[in-house]
Amino acid sequence: MNVRSITKDHIKGIVLGFITPLVFAPLVLLIISWMQDYDYSYLWHKFTLNTPYRIKIITLAIIANLIWFYFFLNRERYNHAKGIIIGSMLYAPYIIYIKFF
Repeated sequence: MNVRSITKDHIKGIVLGFITPLVFAPLVLLIISWMQDYDYSYLWHKFTLNTPYRIKIITLAIIANLIWFYFFLNRERYNHAKGIIIGSMLYAPYIIYIKFF
């Protein structure tokens, strides 16, 4: 994909793909707290201070982008779907940095 070929639909998909995991990370923590019978504040504290745990939660939250990806794919809005993929890939450098440094 060329820089000149990026459209507004791509940008919308990138923004949506980047923001969705930020919204779903607390929801993932809430679901884990219900399933494992932990206090939510304990898991939030663990999420903010423990980097290996943060990687796991962020990775699970990125999976929520599949909802948007298939939604736009089924409506044949391929530029939005490409943007969702790019937005998801924007988390890769952060995850690699936390994992190895």
